[in-house]
Amino acid sequence: MTLTNLLLKGVELYSLLLVIYALLSWFPGGYQSTIGKILSRLCEPYLSLFDRMNLHFGPVDFTIMAAILLLNLASNGLVILIGTFL
Repeated sequence: MTLTNLLLKGVELYSLLLVIYALLSWFPGGYQSTIGKILSRLCEPYLSLFDRMNLHFGPVDFTIMAAILLLNLASNGLVILIGTFL
């Protein structure tokens, strides 16, 4: 497995974890469950980088969508840089 494939798989996995973390908000007590606590420890440090952006529009929060978009853009940029140097 090449470095770029490993990077892309890691970003894909973390994006999936962010989506699952977002879906937990639909379930009462979802964040207090064991899975919710684990996902909170994995996702909150990255999501806290977006707290200042104020991406709340009414009852909808677009923070996780912006975080996933930026993560994927950054990984694609890194893949391009790695491909340039290798």
